[in-house]
Amino acid sequence: MGALLGLTAGIGLLLVWRSGPRAPKRTTQARRWSARRTELLRQAGIDGVGPTQLAATQLLCGAIGFVLVAALTRTATVAGCFGVFGLFLPTVLVRRMRRRRQSALRELWPEAIDNLASAVRAGMSLPEGLSALAVRGPAELRPPFARFAAAYRDTGRFGDCLDALKDDLADPVGDRICETMRVAREVGGSDLGIVLRALSELLRADLRIRAELETRQGWIVNAARLAVAAPWAVLLLLGTQSQTLRAYDTAGGTLLLGIGAAVCVVAYRVMLRIGRLPEDRRVLG
Repeated sequence: MGALLGLTAGIGLLLVWRSGPRAPKRTTQARRWSARRTELLRQAGIDGVGPTQLAATQLLCGAIGFVLVAALTRTATVAGCFGVFGLFLPTVLVRRMRRRRQSALRELWPEAIDNLASAVRAGMSLPEGLSALAVRGPAELRPPFARFAAAYRDTGRFGDCLDALKDDLADPVGDRICETMRVAREVGGSDLGIVLRALSELLRADLRIRAELETRQGWIVNAARLAVAAPWAVLLLLGTQSQTLRAYDTAGGTLLLGIGAAVCVVAYRVMLRIGRLPEDRRVLG
C-alpha cells in the first residue's frame, strides 16, 4: 500500500513539474524555431518544403560532405570541418534565394502598385483590383494574386483572403498593400490612389539608391568571400599529400583547424554584418 501511494505521489509530482513553465518554454522555443524556418522558406519562394525537410537536407549534405572529403583526404578532422560546412550549406543557399527573391520583388512592386492604383481610379472594387493583378500584374506576382482571386470567389471573405495572400507573398511591401486594402475596405477613403502612388514613388527611389550601393560594395563582398574560401580550397588541394594531412589528426592539428574555422566563420559574419543593407521587416505579417 505504501509503495502504491509513493508511486502515485511521484507520478503526480512529475505531472505537476511537466505542466510548469519548463515544458511550455521548450514547446514555445520549438514553435518559434519552426516558424522562423517556415518564414525563411516562404520568403525564398520554396513551396512544399517544411522545416523538417530542410533539417533532413542539412544532415544529408553534411554526411555527403564528410564522406567525400574523408575519401579524398583520409583525415577525419578535415572531413569533419567540411561536414559541418555541408551541414549549413542548404540554409546558406535558402537565404541566398530569399535575398534574390526579395530583390526581384523590390523591382516588381512599383509596377504592381501602379496597376492597382489604376484599377482603383477606374472604379473597380478592392477585391476586383487585387484579382486583376493575376492578369495584368508582373508575371512573378500573378500566381499569388490568382490564388487570392480563386479563394475570394469561393468564400467571399475579404479579410481571410487577405491574410492568406500575405502569407503567400511573405513580403513586407505585400503586407503594407494588404493592410492598406483592409483599412480602405473597412473605413473607406478617397485617398487610396494617392497613397498607392506615393508608395510606388518611395519604392522606386529606394530601388535606385539600393542598386547604386549594391554595385559599389559588390566587389568588396566578393573579395571577402574569396578570402574566406581560399584557405579551405588550399586544404583540399593538400589532399594529394597524405603525409601533410596526417598532422591534422593530432590534437594540435585539430585545435588549429577548430581555431581556423572559428576565425573564418566570425570574420565572414562580421563582413556580412558590416556590408548588409537595411531591409524591411514584416512588422504587419
